[in-house]
Amino acid sequence: IWEFGYSCRIPLIKPLLNHRQRQRRLTWAKEKKNWTVAQWSKVLFSDESKFCISFGNQGPRVWRKGGEAHSPSCLKSSVKFPQSVMIWGTMSSAGVGPLCFLKTKVTAPVYQEILEHFMLPSADQLFEDADFIFQQNLAPAHTAKSTKSWLNDHDIGVLDWPANSPDLN
Repeated sequence: IWEFGYSCRIPLIKPLLNHRQRQRRLTWAKEKKNWTVAQWSKVLFSDESKFCISFGNQGPRVWRKGGEAHSPSCLKSSVKFPQSVMIWGTMSSAGVGPLCFLKTKVTAPVYQEILEHFMLPSADQLFEDADFIFQQNLAPAHTAKSTKSWLNDHDIGVLDWPANSPDLN
């Protein structure tokens, strides 16, 4: 197989996009194609990610000899309910905001608390009195009516964002 140019690799992980999502991303990119550095510098990007903290540093592959398949040094343990932490944060061209560590599911009320206690101070720190545009993905807590109302009540403009696009952030 190697002689034909093939080699064993770990596959890349990318979002699974349907045709509509691809079209929406292309439209979004064309709309933003001519944005200036000044326009992008007004964006406060945000994201959250779940980190599993109960696994070791062993990668997806091991080197082993025949008969070592069940050797403890060649195993990766599995846990049914791994410990994890959700971390939310912001960044802009002016710097980064503080991280928010969450132990609970992010519901609309929880997300609005994050916005109140982390996003607003980040915006004040990074943009002072200047206008900014807030970027968030389309997670249910972000698009809930109560969250949209909260953002509207605080006069915060939100950047239109295509669905299923973590790689754009």
